[in-house]
Amino acid sequence: MKKILYLFFLFFCLSNLAPSQNKFIIQNKKGLDKISFKLINNLMIIPVEVNGVELSFILDTGVSKPIIFNFLNVSDTLKIKNTETIYIRGLGAGEAVEALKSRNNIFKIGDAIKLNQDLFAVYGLDLNFGPRLGAPIHGIIGLDVFRDFVVKINYSSSFIELIEPKIFKYKKCKNCERLNLEFYNDKPYVNAEVSLNDKKIPVKLLIDSGGSDSLWLFEDDSLGITSGNKFFRDFLGHGLSGSVYGKRGKAESFSLKSFQLNKPNVAYPDSTSIIFAKKVRGRNGSMSGNILKRFNIIMDYRNSLMTLRKNRNFKQKFSYNKSGIELAHNGVRFVKEYETLRRGFDDNNQNANQRGVTFLLDRRSKMVLKPAYAIVELREGSPAEKAGLMKGDVVLSINGKSTHQFSLQQIMLMFYDYAGRYIKLKVERDAQVLTYSFKLESLL
Repeated sequence: MKKILYLFFLFFCLSNLAPSQNKFIIQNKKGLDKISFKLINNLMIIPVEVNGVELSFILDTGVSKPIIFNFLNVSDTLKIKNTETIYIRGLGAGEAVEALKSRNNIFKIGDAIKLNQDLFAVYGLDLNFGPRLGAPIHGIIGLDVFRDFVVKINYSSSFIELIEPKIFKYKKCKNCERLNLEFYNDKPYVNAEVSLNDKKIPVKLLIDSGGSDSLWLFEDDSLGITSGNKFFRDFLGHGLSGSVYGKRGKAESFSLKSFQLNKPNVAYPDSTSIIFAKKVRGRNGSMSGNILKRFNIIMDYRNSLMTLRKNRNFKQKFSYNKSGIELAHNGVRFVKEYETLRRGFDDNNQNANQRGVTFLLDRRSKMVLKPAYAIVELREGSPAEKAGLMKGDVVLSINGKSTHQFSLQQIMLMFYDYAGRYIKLKVERDAQVLTYSFKLESLL
């Protein structure tokens, strides 16, 4: 009898799941779930379980299918099957990259599960974004989550809420702005306004939570979207198809209905890196993490709506890298650490548990593995380059403190500090330890 009841229960569960195998569903009675994320370099990193393996993914509104990268034995590790070889491309001037398309994978995000998920697996160290973020990153996911749920993004408290659309209800919000979304190739676009060279220009922008910058604009003289005379050339980021370079500058303002941000950073990527991105009719660029993190957001794909409410990040000043250095995690190195041992002994023949015990402090050293950070990009003509630093240098200390005491993000934030700040770096190059110093320089 118990066996019959068990089989009936199993059949009941599977029959309930069967119609929903092609979408995410919440496995609890509330129909919603809250998932914490790490905000690293303005990117949301969420835990995702793929075929029973716990991984870390970037939550990216700019991708249509999950992508997993840097798994040399991905087929064995994740037990993926039903694969076919295809070619995909993203930002960057390089060629399309080879990928394995796999079907029928099980994805789990908190209490949300999908039993029949397609994914793309790409290979190669150049496609591993983890070193540049200083944290393990295994993939990117976007559309499948946003299409199946109303997604609340609380940037100020670092969590998202996934809500079944049938139970979601809008509440009155006097301090909110609700914007209409447009979709092209399953990606969300929003209309905004940017002020450049004393001219207000309407723009259509991809909402790109997988980008860490503020605004990317595609230069167009006919629309007045130009960098003007005040800009500098820089490394802008790393896409699936290679590194992206271009100009960096400032806009006078950027507006989303009544919300206005002053002097936001603007990047103008080289045309060779955005050939395919420009094929979307009317697209003028992207709005990314350094703008999005200033709001708490409701993404409602089914009703083509995005709701914004200012959060505590709204008034943060827009800064940029004034050193010219881009660092990445570069394996590990041995570091000597000291620990202090306290040793007691009997003083004047008294019992060690009584008064009169003397303690000796003994320092003992040990070698431990700590993260190493190397220079992977160096802006030409930057303060760091003028000082003599080079690509490949492993940074050992910054202003007298060992770099292993900091996260990669903490070090990079020092390079975004005020113009004139003194920076002293001790680096290792070809087994030599060298010291360089420079001051951060404002170019805008």
